[in-house]
Amino acid sequence: MAKVRGGADNVGAICRAIRSAILERALVPGDKLPEDALGERFGVSRTIARHALGQLAAEGLVELRRNRIAVVATPSFDEARDDFDIRIELEGLVVKALAGRLSEAQIATLDAMVAAEEAAHGGPEAQSLRLATEFHVRLAEMTEKPVLVRYVSEIAYRSCLALSTFGRPHSSECAVAEHRGLIQALATGGVESATALMDEHLEAVARRALLVPAQNRGRDLMDVLAPYAEAEAPVAKRRAAKA
Repeated sequence: MAKVRGGADNVGAICRAIRSAILERALVPGDKLPEDALGERFGVSRTIARHALGQLAAEGLVELRRNRIAVVATPSFDEARDDFDIRIELEGLVVKALAGRLSEAQIATLDAMVAAEEAAHGGPEAQSLRLATEFHVRLAEMTEKPVLVRYVSEIAYRSCLALSTFGRPHSSECAVAEHRGLIQALATGGVESATALMDEHLEAVARRALLVPAQNRGRDLMDVLAPYAEAEAPVAKRRAAKA
């Protein structure tokens, strides 16, 4: 992919916004992502929008079709199951890297994230799903292993996309309790017990959620992405002011 001069921040902002929209199921598999509409929504050129879509396609979240048509990817059920199997192996490496090595500050950060998950219980299911996914991404980031962070992040986002495709309604209470158990196991340093808990947790997520294809809905892309674009706007403005 060619480098976009001066557009890296804008590409990143669009990617973050679309990822968040997918995590929260505001965008669902099959939704179209026109370059011109994205460019207008984010105030950037179609070239910038095209590079963002290319990056998301490399992550498996977007499919690029003929005539420069991009849509939110639609994984098959087998692909969704494979994503979870791969995720279990990758997050096992995260556990091995972190068990017994978490600082008090890191534990406090994870505890705060689980508290946010608990506070979201009873609200929109999509918010709970986003928070749960971010918990796993943050665990990977704490390993400070760039390659592992990249792969875990991508597979976690792809798993979230799979849940959008095949998810059934389920309570977030179990995930909250399982995340608390993971923090405790990692803090005490038991690699085997923490690995077993992570495996059981991800398997349970798949069992609880992977079942029924989601129904596509006709919505306007500009309306869907409006809150996500606005959330990224302050970041872009701050970076522009520093330039």
